[in-house]
Amino acid sequence: MGRKCQLVMGPAGSGKSTYCATLMAHLEAARRPAKLLNLDPAAEHFEYDCTADVRDLITLADVADELGYGPNGALVYCMEYLAENLDWLDDAMGCDANPDADEYWIVDCPGQIELYTHFPIMRTIIAHLHRSAAFTICGVYCMEAAFVTDPFKFFSGCLSAMSAMVQLEIPHVNVLTKMDLIKDQIDPARLERYLWPDASLMDEWTEGEGKWASSKWKGLNMAVTQLIDSYSMVSFIPLDITDEESIGALLLQIDHAVQYGEDLEPEEPKDEFDMEDGGGDEY
Repeated sequence: MGRKCQLVMGPAGSGKSTYCATLMAHLEAARRPAKLLNLDPAAEHFEYDCTADVRDLITLADVADELGYGPNGALVYCMEYLAENLDWLDDAMGCDANPDADEYWIVDCPGQIELYTHFPIMRTIIAHLHRSAAFTICGVYCMEAAFVTDPFKFFSGCLSAMSAMVQLEIPHVNVLTKMDLIKDQIDPARLERYLWPDASLMDEWTEGEGKWASSKWKGLNMAVTQLIDSYSMVSFIPLDITDEESIGALLLQIDHAVQYGEDLEPEEPKDEFDMEDGGGDEY
């Protein structure tokens, strides 16, 4: 199997940590061993137990106090420091101790979107994991399902997801999180339109509603939607953490992306004793 990894990313408040906690519980129930790495130096509390934690190397609070940086600058500094000390990452993930291990890792990343779309930091980390321990990595981009109620926020989120996909150059799965909070507010048939967004969706939202403040505003938004449409890269999988089938369907897509289980041997069926066919002992 080798080493597999989910790189869980997305803006702050998009449900990344809740997703990680939910997935860890699901994997535990399925008796699938998994490990979890917190890569957010600004994290304060968790809904899960970490196997490894970047705060053992550096924390945002320490950087802010020592250097006087604001939250965004301190976070970028922390991640750049990690990228310069990747031997710590090797030790934390056991890459050197057992280079041929079969492991499944979930990595909870920071919520500053620029780390995925503008800075080369995450690409450096990904390249190192590929090189040092032959990780097969899938990006899991989380976006709040509530964005489907606002076309401008929704397509802004689509653009960020696409930027991360282009920048990181790894298999990618985009997730509409927190579906359990809005599933009673949206028609299931209508939801299908959001899972495969295209430029016509913006026209449907705004037709006859007078939502354009100006022709320039309309031109900008239509250009963004057409850009997303022309790449044909962005699609979403809805996630309802209260529904085990929803969690399982998402995990199946991610497992396919990282080729999990393709080389596992199927389990042999257990022998069954049929007393009527003489399979049992005679007394």
